[in-house]
Amino acid sequence: MAEPDFSGIVALLLAAGRGARFGGAKLGADLGGRPVAFHAAAMLAGLPFAQHLAVVRDDTPNLAPLGWTTLPLDPPHAPQSRSLAIGVAAARAARARGVLIALADMPLVPTAHVAALVGAFDGDRIASSAAGQRMPPALFGARHFGALEALSGDRGAGALLTGAPCLPLPPGAELDVDRPEDLVRAAGLL
Repeated sequence: MAEPDFSGIVALLLAAGRGARFGGAKLGADLGGRPVAFHAAAMLAGLPFAQHLAVVRDDTPNLAPLGWTTLPLDPPHAPQSRSLAIGVAAARAARARGVLIALADMPLVPTAHVAALVGAFDGDRIASSAAGQRMPPALFGARHFGALEALSGDRGAGALLTGAPCLPLPPGAELDVDRPEDLVRAAGLL
């Protein structure tokens, strides 16, 4: 695998979910003494991406001290596709050659996995995988920015990953904190 080249790649952290299945404010829930969102944010902030952008809501923990430029979700209750559009538009404005899309409610993704994605990136797209499913974190080249900005509804970019190469996540790293029991499981895996 090639040495990761982070130049021109923007890290985009989606941190504006409503947390309805969790009962609200899941990104601020305590996980190992830090808010859930801080785990993914701190891991990505430690990598030399060209920029670190996070799409947030009013109740998202403050990510600025971790080095993130925050972009407000507008309107505040818009679906995930709107978060993608806002973040990708900012990456486009920064003339990025790629955007790594990560979720703030996936606290267990290791740094080495993200570095491996960047190292394997050929300018097109590459996804993470678990149990045969492609998922974030995923890296898209600039030629996909228009398609990412055109998505609608509360689904992510999964449809754009069909046929994309993928790197398997380590066991447990695919955990997405959606419900209180997921938080308990994540705490056990930390």
